[in-house]
Amino acid sequence: MRHISQLKEIVATWRNLEKSVSDLEVLLDLSVSEGDRSLEEEIPAEIEKVERSLEKLEFELQLGGEYDSRGAMLAVHAGAGGTESQDWAQMLLRMYLRWAEKRGYQTEVIETSPGEEAGIKSVLIEVKGDYAYGYLKGERGVHRLVRISPFDASHSRHTSFALVEVMPVVESNVDINIEPDDIRVDVFRSSGPGGQHMQKTSSAVRLTHLPTGLVVTCQNERSQFRNKDVAMRVLRSRLLELELEKKAKEQLKLKGEHVTAEWGNQIRSYVLHPYKMVKDHRTGYETSNAAAVLDGDIDELLKAYLRSTVESR
Repeated sequence: MRHISQLKEIVATWRNLEKSVSDLEVLLDLSVSEGDRSLEEEIPAEIEKVERSLEKLEFELQLGGEYDSRGAMLAVHAGAGGTESQDWAQMLLRMYLRWAEKRGYQTEVIETSPGEEAGIKSVLIEVKGDYAYGYLKGERGVHRLVRISPFDASHSRHTSFALVEVMPVVESNVDINIEPDDIRVDVFRSSGPGGQHMQKTSSAVRLTHLPTGLVVTCQNERSQFRNKDVAMRVLRSRLLELELEKKAKEQLKLKGEHVTAEWGNQIRSYVLHPYKMVKDHRTGYETSNAAAVLDGDIDELLKAYLRSTVESR
């Protein structure tokens, strides 16, 4: 039913655009036959409006993958570099949260591991909204930061790395069916913040998928039941990601090759010193407005990647 609703919305959008073009033809005929100057002034603005709508719809056709219309699970892992990389991971988290906020998506932090001094070692968030996965799937890979370190008394330049993973949200057992005997459930006390209740009761949950060895932990919620429910959603998404890898085989179109978070494997560089620049190494797209990008203005980077994948098919 959800899929049918999406298809009806798509058809209705194109029909409305078709009607707008038809109305423009009527306005143009009236302008020519009656010599109405007011209509002549109105027509260019209407044409521009239709062109903008058409451009938007044509771009959305690039989000035609099987799972592109889903929400997304996005994970950020600090790479080599200690506190520097952990701070960089937190900067990336903020960038994605700001982007989601600007697009009207809801986000939920599912699991986070704080750094020893600053930043985060890893974080997993869910981005809720139509086509969140389609937009974000190109973000998977290593992100590289070059800047003057705020943690270095000598103010020397440092390079940091973080790894981003993106997975589609799974619909219960529709996409992935997990047998109860394939899951080992461990419960333990939460070690993070959250009050005495979370730290005195065994509300945290760790799920181990025995056939694959995948492990998912959730301890953000006060309820053990809620933590288990969230952990199962994450596990299904990770299992679906594995399935997509198998289907894609050598081409790896959906997952992208898994690489370690270190030098030489970056998909994008963010340079804050000695100059300002963000460059995507896959598409060649670059911008000097690094501050805006880190504040969530990443739409052009996302669109450049999606266009490049269409052109390479």
